[in-house]
Amino acid sequence: MYRVAYAVISSVLLFLAAPVAAEGYEVTIYSGVQTSPHSPVTFTDEQGNVDKFTAGWNGKSMAPPPYYGVRATKWYGNFGFGAELTHAKVYANQKTRTKSGFDRLEFTDGLNIITANVMWQKQFSGSPIRMHSGVGLGIALPHVDIEGNGLREYGYQMTGGAVRLIGGISYPISNRMSVVAEYNGTYSQNDVDLGRQAGLKTNVVTNAINIGLSVRF
Repeated sequence: MYRVAYAVISSVLLFLAAPVAAEGYEVTIYSGVQTSPHSPVTFTDEQGNVDKFTAGWNGKSMAPPPYYGVRATKWYGNFGFGAELTHAKVYANQKTRTKSGFDRLEFTDGLNIITANVMWQKQFSGSPIRMHSGVGLGIALPHVDIEGNGLREYGYQMTGGAVRLIGGISYPISNRMSVVAEYNGTYSQNDVDLGRQAGLKTNVVTNAINIGLSVRF
């Protein structure tokens, strides 16, 4: 994931000298504060026994690996299409782990959400501020880190579908670059295979307030 971010940043810097096109591509890189509300969990052990509980999640946005995202958009006037990767994280809190019998219950490297987006933008009349919003549809590709109840799973899995909601503003700091502030929320299905016919299911919502940089070319 860090290599992806490094490659995008390097590409952005190559285009800083060119003028902005009225229509064209935009790359946005962001980080921020990400949280996640409680969610119901269904755990099935290797004997087929089912346990249901509610997980309390911590985001720990700045703890390594940090929360971040990268979005690429192709604009056609006020409308755009593109793709986005968000590297979110959720850690089950101590109360949840004690109740459920799991020593670790995490999607922390991370709860990766990949979506295809439809975007909209509008320039405020008489102001350099631009408003943007969007929706996305895609997949959840978390790094599963679960240990306990006689089971251990550590690795990436494609666990289900995901949707995204975006709303924010940007302010230009040059003819190519803008500072971005936005809300970015996701909903993901996470149907995790724990091996030996065991599994865990939970649908996770993330809410984030982001600050980032956009570059158009």
